[in-house]
Amino acid sequence: MKVPLLDLKAQYAGIRDEIEPVIREVCDAQYFVLGPQVQAFEEEIATYCGTQHAVGVSSGTDALILSLMAHGIGHGDEVITTSFTFFGTAGSIARVGATPVFVDCCPACFNIQPEQIEAAITERTKAIMPVDLFGQMADMQTIMNVAREHNLVVIEDSAQSIGATHHNMKAGQCADLTTFSFFPSKNLGGFGDGGMVVTDDAELAEKCRALRMHGETTKYHHRFIGGNFRLDALQAAILRVKLHYLGKWSAKRRANAAYYSDKLAGTSVITPEVYDFNESIYNQYTVRIPNGRRDAVQAHLIGSGIGCAVYYPIPLHLQECFAYLGHKPGDLPISEAAAKEVLSLPVYPELTDAQQDAVVAALMEACE
Repeated sequence: MKVPLLDLKAQYAGIRDEIEPVIREVCDAQYFVLGPQVQAFEEEIATYCGTQHAVGVSSGTDALILSLMAHGIGHGDEVITTSFTFFGTAGSIARVGATPVFVDCCPACFNIQPEQIEAAITERTKAIMPVDLFGQMADMQTIMNVAREHNLVVIEDSAQSIGATHHNMKAGQCADLTTFSFFPSKNLGGFGDGGMVVTDDAELAEKCRALRMHGETTKYHHRFIGGNFRLDALQAAILRVKLHYLGKWSAKRRANAAYYSDKLAGTSVITPEVYDFNESIYNQYTVRIPNGRRDAVQAHLIGSGIGCAVYYPIPLHLQECFAYLGHKPGDLPISEAAAKEVLSLPVYPELTDAQQDAVVAALMEACE
């Protein structure tokens, strides 16, 4: 049985009759950038996340860049973040001229280790950028305590974790600014790129709205130098439909994850850990294959028609473009070990038990 890593066609089939009318509505209105659809979506996201403000932008990466710009972070500043994440996290820091300062991840949940953050703080540190990886929030309570003690800004990269909770607080309710991505593979994915910044700070929200329009505060009056970070109305209209299903889809992902964890209990496969104070939305179900066997196991799964992927094979501190930071292998051993062992399995809501059994059978066959 072939099982794709993600089946967006199956998702679309279930909501096609709701999606196509809103696309026609936008086409008939001929209002394609920002506008009523984006404003309505922003209000709905703010309500969903329990925040006062939401600002729609062009991508999850642009949401990070915008957040850094809103805080005036740039040349000479340092931002502490994790090395085990998607490139956009650290790339956004470098894009504004600041220096990413990498610390290691947790071996169980893969998120940034809060205890390493304080040791990395210098007089140039301006912000902390934790990542809510694979659908589970970082230890935001501890991170916020460190940030407040040192008067630092926290920009939470929650591209993969909209709807996840930490001590009963949703992603968006902890940090100064939280960013989301609506890339098609996300739990709440559009038909292209899109992103969002959420905050309770009205002044920051207004600055973000200006910065996404080249810093324009009133027409042709530019208070800041910003960028073109606007969200398309088509994406907003589609995402408004999908938002109604997000809770249901995330619950099904949790059920699929529990199914895997039960079937894989007692095997050599190390299943993901979710802390008691967190609830994950499982954007990815990422296992660890120890003893140098990951690549062989992945090859067997692919040969058996089972979709799988490695997120992420090279930690950021060892990427060629960050060689100027002077890192070498062994500097962040947990991130480096994770990069050699992680393997993500299909966990999307439309998976059947038969498909999951096929994944488990192929995985066990590969491990043997």
